[in-house]
Amino acid sequence: MPRYYGMYLDVKERLGIVFGGDAHEGERKVNYLLKCGATVKLFSPDDEISPGLRAQADSGKIEWINRKYQAGDLAGAWIVIVADTSSMETNEAVFKEATERNILLNVMDVTPLCTWIAPALIQRNDVTVAVSTAGTSPALARRLRERMSDKDNCQCLRWADIGPLLADVRVEQRARDLKVTPNEWAVSITDQMLEIFESGNTDEARAMLVSALETHDAASKA
Repeated sequence: MPRYYGMYLDVKERLGIVFGGDAHEGERKVNYLLKCGATVKLFSPDDEISPGLRAQADSGKIEWINRKYQAGDLAGAWIVIVADTSSMETNEAVFKEATERNILLNVMDVTPLCTWIAPALIQRNDVTVAVSTAGTSPALARRLRERMSDKDNCQCLRWADIGPLLADVRVEQRARDLKVTPNEWAVSITDQMLEIFESGNTDEARAMLVSALETHDAASKA
């Protein structure tokens, strides 16, 4: 029985707060929030912030508060990440405030204080694969991510490259009101189509997919 409900969060234009601005976890968490479109506020003392995060603060990409956590800092936040977990007292104080405000919280590697955990992510184009061990073994999640990211060991992400073509055909399908079930969509995406696409014959691959969808549509109306 899984402990966590797998999902992807839309953080675009929502306030994400990060405590801890080191060059490793703090910077990584801030950058990923920015990449996903969040508005980011960073709490980190001047002598602990990384040069990269300082530069982003100077350019206005993030708001930087030059200190550690104080009660009330979570006001307005939608999601909170504690990257500097060196003080358990602070971790628990942030957890208490997040609970009171009903804010999503991740205290890195302190699973009992988390309301969500960050999986290991494999990204290729618009495809994101998340690997989680329910917080029991982050090292295993990272190892699986490495193996799945290796094209020589894992061929499944080849399909990510054809994603833009599928998205384009999906727009056409809706515009033409072709009646196709999710299962019919899945069976229409074949290995042969992928091989044709990878050979550079994008138009032929697209035509093959559209033809398959048209066939399903015709069958639904027969």
